[in-house]
Amino acid sequence: MAILIDETKKVLIQGITGREGRARAKLMMGYGTNVVAGCTPGKCGMEVHGVPVFDTVEEAFEKAGDIDVSVIFVPAPLVKDAAMESFNAGIKLVVIVPDRVPLYDVMEIAREAKKHNAKFVGPNTLGILSPGKGVLGMIGGRSESARKWFKPGPVGISSRSGGITSSLAYYMNKVGVGQTTMVHVGGDSIVGLPHPEVMKLFEKDPDTKLVVMFGEIGGSQEETVAELIEKGEFTKPLVAFIGGKAAKEGTRFSHAGAIVEGNRGTHHGKVKKLREVGATVVDDFDEIPKVVRQKLIEMGLIGEE
Repeated sequence: MAILIDETKKVLIQGITGREGRARAKLMMGYGTNVVAGCTPGKCGMEVHGVPVFDTVEEAFEKAGDIDVSVIFVPAPLVKDAAMESFNAGIKLVVIVPDRVPLYDVMEIAREAKKHNAKFVGPNTLGILSPGKGVLGMIGGRSESARKWFKPGPVGISSRSGGITSSLAYYMNKVGVGQTTMVHVGGDSIVGLPHPEVMKLFEKDPDTKLVVMFGEIGGSQEETVAELIEKGEFTKPLVAFIGGKAAKEGTRFSHAGAIVEGNRGTHHGKVKKLREVGATVVDDFDEIPKVVRQKLIEMGLIGEE
């Protein structure tokens, strides 16, 4: 199995006629994602890579049948309306790729998602990839690269960095460790599926035996994951790395959501809390592949060779 995306999910691309929409549609389709429709107002009747384009999400929903996922590639000021349109049409998962989406727009998107019992990933996300099954967004860059770099296996990845999401999978695959699903939660201060929500999804996935989490200073996502472990709501082995060890108070680290304010969101606090509940926190990013491999060997999931 996998979480969020597999070969059965029917996918809509909002903004498919734009430069990014076209390029990422090619990636997704080339990787095997079931892209059934695109949406750009005023472009109904067009096709992009053989995919029919509609003026509205509702029209796409009616013509293409029930759609499971929408991936948004529109300018940041238009993201809120695009997401609302998808929720109102009945789509239950929206992936918001653009960055610089206004904070209050994201808050409104979150309220609307909750009202419709839907989920969203991002904003500012490279997306989601389940090796051999499907990709949402832009992980891998090209379908050929994604097939070469990412292989199926028992490890889930949840990351606050887009580039690190791919790097984690790449280096683990180099030592023979594949993945169930890779999730870039997004780099903004408010995201739809932060680490704790992704952990809950991995907990329910029988094929995910271990999870790797790339965390950062700022916010409380990683501390909340520790609380889930403490409560017994996340029970699978967790290998974590927290970036930003050298950052001082007030320092921004890479992303809008990664800033230390007083004692909140510090590297020390996150590491301490995770270790207290039994998570394995590595000090060196390069340690992750070998630590994960060793744990899988101990669990009897892979051999010594």
